[in-house]
Amino acid sequence: MAALPDPALSRAVLIGTASYRHLPQLPAVEAGVVDLAAELCDATVWGLPVQHCAVVTDPLSPQAILDPVYQAGDEATDTLIVYFAGHGMRDTESADLYLALGDTREHLGYTAVAYQHLRAALRAARARRKIVVLDCCFSGRAARALAGDGDLLAAQAAVDGAYVLTASPRDRLALAPDGERYTAFTGELLGILRQGVQDGPELIDLDMLYRVLEERLRAKNRPLPQRSQENGVGRLPLARNKARADRHTPAGPVLAADVHSAVVATGLALARLLRTHGNARDALAVLRVALQEQTNGARGDLLAVQLELSELLAETGQVKEAIELLEQAFRQVHKVYGPEAVLVCRRLADLLQESGNHLQACEVLKHALDIAEGSGSSPETFPIRR
Repeated sequence: MAALPDPALSRAVLIGTASYRHLPQLPAVEAGVVDLAAELCDATVWGLPVQHCAVVTDPLSPQAILDPVYQAGDEATDTLIVYFAGHGMRDTESADLYLALGDTREHLGYTAVAYQHLRAALRAARARRKIVVLDCCFSGRAARALAGDGDLLAAQAAVDGAYVLTASPRDRLALAPDGERYTAFTGELLGILRQGVQDGPELIDLDMLYRVLEERLRAKNRPLPQRSQENGVGRLPLARNKARADRHTPAGPVLAADVHSAVVATGLALARLLRTHGNARDALAVLRVALQEQTNGARGDLLAVQLELSELLAETGQVKEAIELLEQAFRQVHKVYGPEAVLVCRRLADLLQESGNHLQACEVLKHALDIAEGSGSSPETFPIRR
């Protein structure tokens, strides 16, 4: 029977560029990257260890994108997942795909990351299976490049065991709907991971994921995804199907912690829905309840609740409370050298800077760099001064 990739031997690198100097902003990208990381690390979806999932937000250099991919490629022996969300573009001198950075200028490929360099990193990876997910304009060009276009290009571009899933055909624009929390493609992808596929098997493989994505996007008249694969990787299960329930299995005892966890998960989902519809007041109330349930012994979604609540607090002008909440989150993740700790530091530094605490913001950012290098400091020495 097919099984999910071994989380201990697998890695994921999730990259998202939401902020640009010369291109339109994509605010939905950051939420998608962070929430996708949470789903991959959720034991009910896949269970990838947090330290095996690298999240890169708003990279400003090719190294910021490629170095984590090369590192993950050295470490993974089972499956490597690389996800990019942001602007895709074409150079005026070629038809190749480029991935935009924060300082990228339109039609100038040398200011972006050439997809061929990412392809080279994938080819160098040790993993038996490689999955590339691109949520960007013109991303279908990547599928064409990996599949090959003629014998010469196929020989140059082939990536053994690669599966490429893209947000749009090679000459279509991907869609980031105004006012929605996620891009069209990533929103549907997260929906499948969170709710599963009705009447589907226990495990969702890549081909099923593609078919359901296409069906749901077509029903909404949105750009359709594309795929390319080698060596039958499409049959690889990627996630547990949350819609699948074995009704013949007797239910076990319901523990208090399980009840709290269910309340937290439901509250988080409800708050996100309320935010999508512009109802910040009720979303705040729901998130406060969810946070209280966490303190009563719930498991799993504490950081997600803290990040969601702090972001909403900042948006509604309650910056001091948002900072206090992020400081609490930091003390919980300071020893985890992974995306959560860096993300908390980044958001905390942003709020500190906005509130005029520039020195403290610099100290927090320095700590984020220490975490990235694997030498984070203890909470006792973490300097927050007012």
